[in-house]
Amino acid sequence: MPAFNSMFNNDPNPPRLIGNFPLLPLRTKLRGPVYPLPFPDPPLPANESPDPDSESYDILDETLALFRANTFFRNFEIQGPADRLLVYGIWFISDCLSKIRPTASLREATKDVMNLALDLNFAIPGDPGWPLNQMYEPPRDRQDAETLRQYMSQVRQELATRLLARVYADDETKPSKWWLSFTKRKFMGKGL
Repeated sequence: MPAFNSMFNNDPNPPRLIGNFPLLPLRTKLRGPVYPLPFPDPPLPANESPDPDSESYDILDETLALFRANTFFRNFEIQGPADRLLVYGIWFISDCLSKIRPTASLREATKDVMNLALDLNFAIPGDPGWPLNQMYEPPRDRQDAETLRQYMSQVRQELATRLLARVYADDETKPSKWWLSFTKRKFMGKGL
């Protein structure tokens, strides 16, 4: 059975690319280099995603939905630019889950996970620390690299916020065992 690819690969409006990393629109209040998608009306709880057919559904909703299924795969065929962002999102979610202790409350976990998300010293495609440089093209110049870093920082912060809402959806005093059971898994045998 093959891994699940992104439905955003088939988007009729091609995204802006830096190297071959897409800058897809996000449903967020955080400032960044892409335009924000509208929020659903009526508003949804923080731990739920809009319907995939909704204009508010974004790549981060899809990343969270496909994370648990895709972490079991050691091989992943990239079929379009959105898959590169999906892969990065899955790696980042794995890193976030490894920061959440089984006894941590929402407050403690938020501190640890948001410190990871807000850290600006992370590798981007083309850097020596990037896990799959053979599949990702580096940015053309310093300005593109800075724009990509801003976008990836925006993705990290928004993904961390949505992940915490899901991990602590049932109880703010302890994380979901269902989510934490994936902390030992490495998607494609790699991590950030």
